[in-house]
Amino acid sequence: MYTTESEILDGCRNGERIAQKALYDQYKSQMYSLAYRITGNFEDAEDVLQEGFLKVFRSIESFRGDSKAGTWIHTIMARTALDRVKSKMQFTDLEIVPEVADESNYLSVESEYLEKAILGLPDGYRSIFTLFEIEGFKHREIADMLAISENTSKSQLHKAKRMLQNKLKTEM
Repeated sequence: MYTTESEILDGCRNGERIAQKALYDQYKSQMYSLAYRITGNFEDAEDVLQEGFLKVFRSIESFRGDSKAGTWIHTIMARTALDRVKSKMQFTDLEIVPEVADESNYLSVESEYLEKAILGLPDGYRSIFTLFEIEGFKHREIADMLAISENTSKSQLHKAKRMLQNKLKTEM
């Protein structure tokens, strides 16, 4: 019925359930992965996926096409996942940002060990690490999403990397 994403989006704007299902089916796997990486558990990721798509459908009129639909949905999903874990996060504002460790010292590890280590990080570290290193957000964007300073985002990323290095060294 729908051959292009533009047609799917138009159908969603008209409240057509088939179009909503088509958009959901097109992005559900990618968005579930994002939600899982940020929340750290399957149940929260499923809730975030459902809640995030409800937000997408409720605000579809505001999507003007300035970016790709996937980028717009990605941002909504990331913010929804962060809202889910925000209450668990603890941050300490720092005025001085520690030096970033030399990335050439990272161990070469298999992806399953790395994923397990990332999921084992505390909520704040895992969320910032995921947003910065995996999803490509900038520290300014992360700071805005989490209502923290840019330096806090940088220091939390630094601590997350250090903790990951230690976890991976002990698991290997």
